[in-house]
Amino acid sequence: MSASFYEQLFSVRGKVALVTGGTRGIGLMIAEGLVRAGARVYVSSRKLDACAAAQRGLREYGDCTAIPADLRDVAGCEALATAFREREDELHVLVNNAGLTWSLPIDEFTEKAWDRVVDLDVKSPFFLIQKLLPAIRAAASAEQRASIVNISSVNGVKPSGLMNYSYVAAKAGLCQLSAQLARDLMADHINVNVIAPGPFKSKMTAPLFATEAQDREVTASFPMRRWGRMEDAAGLTIFLSSKAGSYLTGQTIPCDGGATTIG
Repeated sequence: MSASFYEQLFSVRGKVALVTGGTRGIGLMIAEGLVRAGARVYVSSRKLDACAAAQRGLREYGDCTAIPADLRDVAGCEALATAFREREDELHVLVNNAGLTWSLPIDEFTEKAWDRVVDLDVKSPFFLIQKLLPAIRAAASAEQRASIVNISSVNGVKPSGLMNYSYVAAKAGLCQLSAQLARDLMADHINVNVIAPGPFKSKMTAPLFATEAQDREVTASFPMRRWGRMEDAAGLTIFLSSKAGSYLTGQTIPCDGGATTIG
């Protein structure tokens, strides 16, 4: 295989990408991979200091700009879309990664724990896509389809070991929403796919590796005996956003080290 063929097949070089929740965890991993692969990447987070730190760190590898944004409601999605459109006319890759989880026993689960999670994890991705559609459509063509990658969870594919009821409902809903969007945006040359991550180190999973002993015990229970890495999440995103993945749309792909293969 020649280098030129490989580059053309898997390249995202020169593409413009936006990663929400891109300042930490899986979002930061995906953003780093896209930057390293030559994309011009924008990341968003509601925290100013997190945006500044991510922008500073990712610029060591390439082109990255952080845009502070709070996506808890439609107004926040509109604000991010407006700020992005002030900088770019086209958006080739949108990664909806911003999310929240909340665990409580079923008898204690509150409306707040339901609404805040569902609003951020499934409502906001829809409205951000809606507000950014002009830029995504402008980037899309029959030869080079635009890519929307929604980040769900293995908890949206199979039951969770935690009592995170709104989270599993929202993440499963995001999978079905993505399939619907894939159908409806097909003629616009826009692909919509879902990555369902398994065990990656992030703020959400921090209690599982609070100590070295906990980390060893938890890792031993994973099918592949390791946490997910930057290359795992970023590599799949790059694939889905390159010519190599252009024939896939409406799919939910677990990136979980085999977690969905066990009960």
